[in-house]
Parts: sequence; C-alpha cells; structure tokens
Amino acid sequence: MADKTKPESEWRAILNPEQFRILRQKGTEPPGTGKYDSHYQEGAYECAGCGTPLYKSATKFKSGCGWPAFFDAIPGAVNRHEDRSMGITRTEITCAACGGHLGHVFKGEGFPTPTDERHCVNSISLKFTEP
Repeated sequence: MADKTKPESEWRAILNPEQFRILRQKGTEPPGTGKYDSHYQEGAYECAGCGTPLYKSATKFKSGCGWPAFFDAIPGAVNRHEDRSMGITRTEITCAACGGHLGHVFKGEGFPTPTDERHCVNSISLKFTEP
C-alpha cells in the first residue's frame, strides 16, 4: 500500500506535471480529452500515482459527461470526502491508498446502473491494465 504521508517533493519526482496538478492539487482535465473516456477494453483501472486497483472495466459505462464513468469502485479502494470548493457541495473521490484526487461521485442522475451512481474520474488519474 502506498504512503499517504509521502512529501509533495517525492510526488513531483514521480508524476508528470499534469498528473501532479490533478492527483495532488485536485485539478480537473478538460472534458472529452482523457484517453479513457471512450475506452471499453476488459481489464482494471489503477491509480496512476500508486498503482492501487480502483475500478474494474465491468463497472465502466458511457455517461456522455466527457470523463470516464464507473458505477462502483473496487471495495475499499476509494474514499469519499465532502467538497465545497466550487460553492456547491459535491462528493470528492480519492485513492484510499495514496490520497490522490480521482474526481467526484454523483448520485440520482437516472443512469440505469446498479448503484445509481456515476464516479466521474479524470483519465490522467488512472492507469489501465489488461487481465
């Protein structure tokens, strides 16, 4: 398991500038620009910062939001936090192992998913691995 207490200087050495901006500074990639938005291959999506498995491809769905969307995470892989940074209350999701920012989770949008949730995740926060 990755160390949540790793100093930011170590993260800067490990991550490229855009990964650092999103994973460590809670940034967001522009919609429709991420490589995993329209990616539907079988496998798993891991944290780009620490390699922890976060999502299975079976939980990914096409939401049309411009970011990869999942209806559920691997149990225990993702933490939820209240986020009031944009003047509204949202639920931020982070990697449970390293604390890296993944995106936000939304509920009750009417998608036909088993959880009625949409985990809206930055592609740059993810790394895909085939089975």
